Amino acid sequence: MRVVKLTIVAGGLTLALSAPVFAQAAPQTPAPKPQTPPAAPPASLQTPAPKPPQPPVPFPQDAKYAFVDVQSIASNSSAGREASKKLDELGKKKQAELADKNKQLQALTTKRDTSVGVMNDAARSQLEKDIDRLQREIQFAQSSANAEFQDLQNELQGEFQKKLIPIIEELAKEKGLYMIFTAESGFAYVHPGLNLSDEVIKRLDAKK
Repeated sequence: MRVVKLTIVAGGLTLALSAPVFAQAAPQTPAPKPQTPPAAPPASLQTPAPKPPQPPVPFPQDAKYAFVDVQSIASNSSAGREASKKLDELGKKKQAELADKNKQLQALTTKRDTSVGVMNDAARSQLEKDIDRLQREIQFAQSSANAEFQDLQNELQGEFQKKLIPIIEELAKEKGLYMIFTAESGFAYVHPGLNLSDEVIKRLDAKK
């Protein structure tokens, strides 16, 4: 029996490997005027320097349960970063294709709007048809791009799971664990030494 439910792992991967494909550009806002920097506070009031990172807490020897952070594993492992890179490259490619079609549409609509009273009826009718055709092409291209992105995301998640699940099972057997949870399940408190994510990342990268 698998020690981690695949549906839970897939959910964590969806959050980690997904990204908006064709988000609309945010409206531009004017840059704020430069402000005179305030005077530095007295040394006694300044924020102390951050403490150096603490060494990892050892895994409790008598523990029968542990957990992994799937999002952290996907974000910090070589396999996860490679999957994210592929998704990002596809998204940028499709964005560029749509941007090109939108430029064509903008050019046609500008020509239509600036030629009132100049263009004859036949030419204007053909221009309207071209605009309508291009609008349909853009809608179809966007729908196809979203479907292609989703297919790739599903494929990459499946490949990542095939690498991840055996490692988690391997760790569970080595440590004699009854169960390994995912951080995405949510906990009120958990001993930090029970987090096996770094070990999973280490073994995942070693299998490249």
